[in-house]
Amino acid sequence: MKVIVADGELVIPDEVKLEVKGRAVRCKGPRGTLSKDFKHLAVDMYLYENKAGKKCFKVEAHFSKRKQLACIRTVVSHVRNLITGTTKGFQYKLRCVYAHFPVNINIEQKGALLEIRNFLGEKRVRKVQMLPGVSITRCEVVKDQLIVTGNCIENVSRSSALINQSCLVRGLDIRKFLDGVYVSEKGLATA
Repeated sequence: MKVIVADGELVIPDEVKLEVKGRAVRCKGPRGTLSKDFKHLAVDMYLYENKAGKKCFKVEAHFSKRKQLACIRTVVSHVRNLITGTTKGFQYKLRCVYAHFPVNINIEQKGALLEIRNFLGEKRVRKVQMLPGVSITRCEVVKDQLIVTGNCIENVSRSSALINQSCLVRGLDIRKFLDGVYVSEKGLATA
């Protein structure tokens, strides 16, 4: 059944400047600028001021079925992540796990490249390049912990996934060989 009009809205904080131009959203905040393109979705987007005087972002879909209605909340969630990224930022914590061979981790190029050595005693050096806008540091308090930070949640989570997937155990029983680098915590860069 088609719904005549469905909408979703989001209140924009004062420290954030949001621009909507032809279904392309651009968000400027204290930590930087992020943008996302929604040209592939058949929805209307615009900014308005509500009765309380706050700026709001609204997404509307007309004569939509179930699949198109799901796009409304997806767009609102993406824009909320843009706002959170430009105000607080995102941070993932990863832990190195090893049983016998200690994993040696080097951070190169001012946090843009990660080198993993001696994984399961292998000679091969695994190199993981961080995605744009993402930096990696070693935790000072906890041993064998890495902190991946950035403004874009997609780039932060993808960089963490690339690190995790670079040291997967192959050809051995993964129930016994639990070595690797795993995501232990997801959160905001500034609490």
